[in-house]
Amino acid sequence: MIKIQYVCSAFFLLFCISASKAQTGAISLYKGIVITHSVTIKNKVYHFNGADSLSMAPVVIKGDNITVDFNGAVLDGSFNPGNPDKFKGTGVIIKSGRNITLKNITVKGFKVGVMAQGINSLKIKGGNFSYNFRQHLNSTRQKEDLADWQSYHHNEKDEWLRFGAGIYLRNCDSVDIQNNSITEGQCGLMMTNCNDGLVYNNNFSFNSGIGIGMYRSCRNRIMYNKLDWNVRGFSFGVYYRGQDSAGILVFEQCNNNVFAYNSVTHSGDGFFLWAGQTTIDSGEGGCNDNLIFSNNFSYAPTNAVEITFSRNKVINNIMHDCWHGIWGGFSYNTIIANNDFADNLSAIAIEHGKDNIIDQNTFQGDKVGVELWSNPKRPKDFGYLQKRDTRSINYSVSNNTFTDVKNIFNINNQ
Repeated sequence: MIKIQYVCSAFFLLFCISASKAQTGAISLYKGIVITHSVTIKNKVYHFNGADSLSMAPVVIKGDNITVDFNGAVLDGSFNPGNPDKFKGTGVIIKSGRNITLKNITVKGFKVGVMAQGINSLKIKGGNFSYNFRQHLNSTRQKEDLADWQSYHHNEKDEWLRFGAGIYLRNCDSVDIQNNSITEGQCGLMMTNCNDGLVYNNNFSFNSGIGIGMYRSCRNRIMYNKLDWNVRGFSFGVYYRGQDSAGILVFEQCNNNVFAYNSVTHSGDGFFLWAGQTTIDSGEGGCNDNLIFSNNFSYAPTNAVEITFSRNKVINNIMHDCWHGIWGGFSYNTIIANNDFADNLSAIAIEHGKDNIIDQNTFQGDKVGVELWSNPKRPKDFGYLQKRDTRSINYSVSNNTFTDVKNIFNINNQ
């Protein structure tokens, strides 16, 4: 028995020594710190007031092949958490380098939680970027205020930053964003000119604007994420708007991405894809050849999936109880197959579509199953209409199942 006590005491002593060394190896943060090598941060709450400029941050990281483990530390940028529309500044800026890993950090109270530009092979893991900037909404349950509408149509000069973000990435290729949380903000993860990345197992839900936003970003895989309840401008029975909020936003020349196995329910639009101003003006390009596979986009006040002026595949998704299951204006060579539509006002609605396939879908309880229409007298007032054939022609509609659908087809060429 005495020998056992001695052994236990020895193990306890070794444990204390190891813990002491681990604590000694961790560093504390201070405002203006620049981290250039792998390090562990002491686990505590750090209060840093957000700067007036988003290009300034209390913590800067730069270098090659480094890991910064925040060890559960919290960066708090505001002493007034009750006014999130007043939050300012950026919590962490990742400034230069490649193969940088940021993990186990909480950032709140800033306009932007983490910003990275020009970093290849960036990894962000196990972070919490909730409770950052969000605008005060003027709409009420009784009446909508049009000032609450957002616009994400331009981001060549980082215009999206006016809405803040949990994570904002520009020119970051081969990112790995996993097991992070962003809730109770306005925008979750926003990506511009980011290619060949992987975004998975994150929870970007309950934001008032966007869960994941992409702009000029290609060949990314967005998989197994929770992106529910990213919505604004909705009052049940009064107004169904969404005000351009979405679980997933895909704008301006985003091609060959995979969106699979995500939960994207109760958002303004579940999936909101628009070809971009370049395509509208020139008739060229688009957000093409994206695969939207096996997601749940149900309970959107507007569209479960909006795909416009582009060519894509929408396969094996769930789209229940929305205004439109799919709004596909000016879509072409698009495959809509094996999806589950139910209880929508209109399951599939496509104006001026061309060469689309609608095959092996199930429709149950929708007021309208498939709506196809065009207006030959529509003024050709922008480049796309002048340079592209926008007749509603050449559809293949086959092997679909309709149950309790009030109006199966509504086809109208005015």
